[in-house]
Amino acid sequence: MDITRITPELLGAFLAVVEAGTFTRAARTLGTGQSTVSQQIKRLETITGRRLLARDTHRVALTVDGEVLVDHARRILESYAALDRQLSGVPLRGRLRFGASEDFVLSALPDVLANFARRHPEVDMVVTARLSQDLYDAYDAGQLDIILAKRRTGDPRGVTAWGEQAVWIARPDYLHDADAPVPLLLYPPPSVTRAMAIATLDASRRAWRVAFTSASLSGLTAAARAGLGVLPHSLRLLPTGLARVAADNTLPDLPHMEFVIIGPGGGTPVSDALTKAILQWASVG
Repeated sequence: MDITRITPELLGAFLAVVEAGTFTRAARTLGTGQSTVSQQIKRLETITGRRLLARDTHRVALTVDGEVLVDHARRILESYAALDRQLSGVPLRGRLRFGASEDFVLSALPDVLANFARRHPEVDMVVTARLSQDLYDAYDAGQLDIILAKRRTGDPRGVTAWGEQAVWIARPDYLHDADAPVPLLLYPPPSVTRAMAIATLDASRRAWRVAFTSASLSGLTAAARAGLGVLPHSLRLLPTGLARVAADNTLPDLPHMEFVIIGPGGGTPVSDALTKAILQWASVG
């Protein structure tokens, strides 16, 4: 295999398909035709001698060899982009529409954006906070350029920022009556954590009731601080004034969850720079 034939354009097309989930959306992201993207992927598979993507009528998924190539492709394109910026001396410019889950917006995002703004003052960023499912819908509709959201079941797209076990949180002195239904503080549907919490309690045959619903994390945390119930949440993004409730025979363990970054893929300097900033925060947080 002659790796010198693997060009940045081929790797960029590969990553665009991985991030977009379909050849059609990847072509739209790259500003080219679907047939061009298909040809680039076919050429890359021919050069590597590996099948990189498994295709069906609806989406594409990474093969084992494709998963190996993803990390290498990102590092190679990041190096090309860094070299280009270094040699050109041109600062990043542009407008970026960034969507993030409220969990992140109300906790870590101010620090990440402050650091990003210091490094790239000429980037105009528009930030949207929504439920993860709504972020996916907005991204797929072309309304957002990059999103940070909880991974949906069965959706392979995105770079994992971090993963953790979800936890129950409440006010520090919260005590639950083991004989009473679990009072839940939940986002409205569609919500990844809402569905996860209800499925976990149902699987454990634990009675529950919705004690409070809000589309705003500030509303949910206010209800939790008032002692109205328990909230399924990320421990890493724990809101001020709340604490983890130990899982026991009244509150079953919640499953693992991932926060992922989904964007246009390699070769988009502004999106790549924000992705890098979030991953740097995640690696030290």
